[in-house]
Amino acid sequence: MSEDRLTGWVKQWLDGWTVSRGAADPVGTPWGWTVDVGLAREVARHVLPDPGEADVRALAATAPPGTWLKLFAPDEVVRPWAGDGWEMAGPGFLMTLPLAPVPAGPPPAGYTVTTWTRGGVVKTLVRTGDGRLAARGQAGLAGRVAVPDQIETAPDQRRRGLGALTMRTLQNAAWEAEAREGVLVGTPDGRALYESLGWTLRSPMASLSRRAD
Repeated sequence: MSEDRLTGWVKQWLDGWTVSRGAADPVGTPWGWTVDVGLAREVARHVLPDPGEADVRALAATAPPGTWLKLFAPDEVVRPWAGDGWEMAGPGFLMTLPLAPVPAGPPPAGYTVTTWTRGGVVKTLVRTGDGRLAARGQAGLAGRVAVPDQIETAPDQRRRGLGALTMRTLQNAAWEAEAREGVLVGTPDGRALYESLGWTLRSPMASLSRRAD
């Protein structure tokens, strides 16, 4: 896989993620992009599709608390470059999928599904018969790219196919909105679900945050 292709996927993911989260537009840098997020625990993030040791060390040495580094490389390679004062989050996995309509099927008996779009974000909500959250997810739309985000299933509702139902519902809604490519960053648990739905792993992603004093 070429470096340029990986950089392209990372930029597609970042464009859709900023729509999904309501973050500022990415600002290009020699090593990648900076995004203002505007949250107390994540003021900004630096995204490096091909992280080099010198760049990571320079960013890590000067970044204020509330900064995150998103480094598309294995954890064990980049973690030593950040030094003290940085916390490693769980590993992430950049994945892609050519979008096409898929049979979502009806929800299991007793569940309801609601889907809506607002401000370029498609959202899907699965509820139990008594109205409780069973599963949810959303996807940021950026041109012909959809970026699934914040996919979750309630702990007591797992292993019932609700995660797959959520993803297929989002995929169909994104297709109707003229998105033709899907890009996401998943967790280890999410990776297994996404691979079962045809997503292809492209790169690991290390995620580090600067601790507050």
